[in-house]
Amino acid sequence: MNYTLVGLALSLGVAAFAWQSSRSGGFYDREVYGMHAVVHRRFAIASLVFAAYFAAIYAMRSPSAGIAGLALYSLIAVFYATSFLQGAHDPDE
Repeated sequence: MNYTLVGLALSLGVAAFAWQSSRSGGFYDREVYGMHAVVHRRFAIASLVFAAYFAAIYAMRSPSAGIAGLALYSLIAVFYATSFLQGAHDPDE
């Protein structure tokens, strides 16, 4: 059940961060990284869906489903985190 709680906490944290970023995204988010408010909101919604999944799995006490969900959600969280690491593009590219 610890994996389920970790997944729940991680998904709620990423959802809160993504929602806040969609409301107050700066120049680098929009212009350099291409992360407009809509993209942040999509990650926030996906994170909330996973939070509901983790809450349901916790209620059903199915640790193996929690591990599988955490594995899948960790990929989504890594994709979201690395979207800020792509750096500025050269205008010649």
